[in-house]
Amino acid sequence: MPSQPTIRAGTTAFTAEGWERTFYPADVKPGEAIRHYAAHFDTVEVDSTFYRVPSAETTQGWHDKTPEGFIFAAKVPRTITHDKVLVDCERELWEFLAAMDPLGKKLGPLVLQFPYFNKKKFSNPEDFFERLQPFLRRLPKAYQYVVEVRNKYWLRPPLMEMLSEHNVALGLVAHPWMPKPDKWTEKADPVTADFTYVRWIGDRKTIEEQTRTWDKTIVDRTDDMKAWVTLLRELASRVGTIFAFANNRYAGHAPDTVRLFQKLWGEK
Repeated sequence: MPSQPTIRAGTTAFTAEGWERTFYPADVKPGEAIRHYAAHFDTVEVDSTFYRVPSAETTQGWHDKTPEGFIFAAKVPRTITHDKVLVDCERELWEFLAAMDPLGKKLGPLVLQFPYFNKKKFSNPEDFFERLQPFLRRLPKAYQYVVEVRNKYWLRPPLMEMLSEHNVALGLVAHPWMPKPDKWTEKADPVTADFTYVRWIGDRKTIEEQTRTWDKTIVDRTDDMKAWVTLLRELASRVGTIFAFANNRYAGHAPDTVRLFQKLWGEK
């Protein structure tokens, strides 16, 4: 009988506009938000590290305010993935890793989220793969990593084989530019590490035309989430952990999206 993976589901940040009226009690102070969050979910993806490396004091505080077994995933700074695109960024990488180290055993996957590169930046995916390969070789092996590309035509066997060589997970992302759940296994095997990493991001432009206050679900994602559950069940026996994170822009209120996934995953 196939083994069952550990399921860790959370949101892509632990604060958001509107959560103070729905997710957080009125008396929760900003500095205590992570403590309250950790009473509901056992993992979070920290989005703020994409824009600014936190101080070691900040990450130590996250560690101290969360229970044993809680896991922080975090996005690698955009300086590395967007501005320098893996070139001459060793100093920035080491500064980021040093800032995250106070989390100790609570530090989980680190996400290298790349943009949709146009032809001017990379004339073909192979040019990007040639840049990615030496960067992956140099990464310190003591950490877990995820690579997310935002071009579905780059999801080819050469990329998957490269990630598998280094035990780096391919980020499976729900995004308008990327495949639907039932298409992720069509051209290549999406399992490239001993864990799987999913991000429900959604269509930012469309949903922000309706709201920028993330206090309630405004898009019914039940059918879409059922398809994601089907995909993850297919992959489940081959990984030890499934990490899954919801963004507010996927359905309107990320905590509700996480609860929907947990409900559907738990159904027989």
